[in-house]
Amino acid sequence: MVDLFSDRVLVKNNKDQDELDTEREIVMRLQNRILMLFFASAACESCQQFAPALTDFFKRLTDEFYVDRSAQLVLLYISLDESEEQQESFLKELPKKCLFLAYEDPYRRELEAMFNVEELPTVVVLRPDCSILTPNAVEEILCLGPDCYRNWQEAAELIDRNFMINEDFEEKSMRSFSDPVRRLKYKGGDAEVDGGADGKEEGGGGSW
Repeated sequence: MVDLFSDRVLVKNNKDQDELDTEREIVMRLQNRILMLFFASAACESCQQFAPALTDFFKRLTDEFYVDRSAQLVLLYISLDESEEQQESFLKELPKKCLFLAYEDPYRRELEAMFNVEELPTVVVLRPDCSILTPNAVEEILCLGPDCYRNWQEAAELIDRNFMINEDFEEKSMRSFSDPVRRLKYKGGDAEVDGGADGKEEGGGGSW
């Protein structure tokens, strides 16, 4: 994942638009995480309609109001806007914790070609090794909501049993470690991944 953005500058969508411009900062932000590349444009009506759903989806997985620990998930906006003003306008509709590439960065168009983006909006979901988990998760996000992440986490073989949605906390805490193992074969992938015990292991998404 880090190699994809080596020698690049990623910008935080916060008030000061802080830059991640060192290898260490980029490694800390992207390593061992699932990356969502959100290709969109303010001029695209479908993108405008999808943005609130994506924002809600991301917040429910990363905001401490909803989860005890942030998911191992990064959202990166790849602007295909026609002007910097349009990009800035659209960024206001996206989570403050998302990242983006500066408008003047030509890498935006290189990524568009690299991932064969043919329609907007497109959300390319990548494993930590940069392999494609799903080429466009827009419909999946709209239909399944945060459950997408559970599927992606297992398919990507991420190890983090500390992630837990608050509303599930009480129920999960009552479960026995002898619960039957759930097996999921995720569409688009070959591997079956075991999941089950909620024992805590090292690793996981850190706070912003």
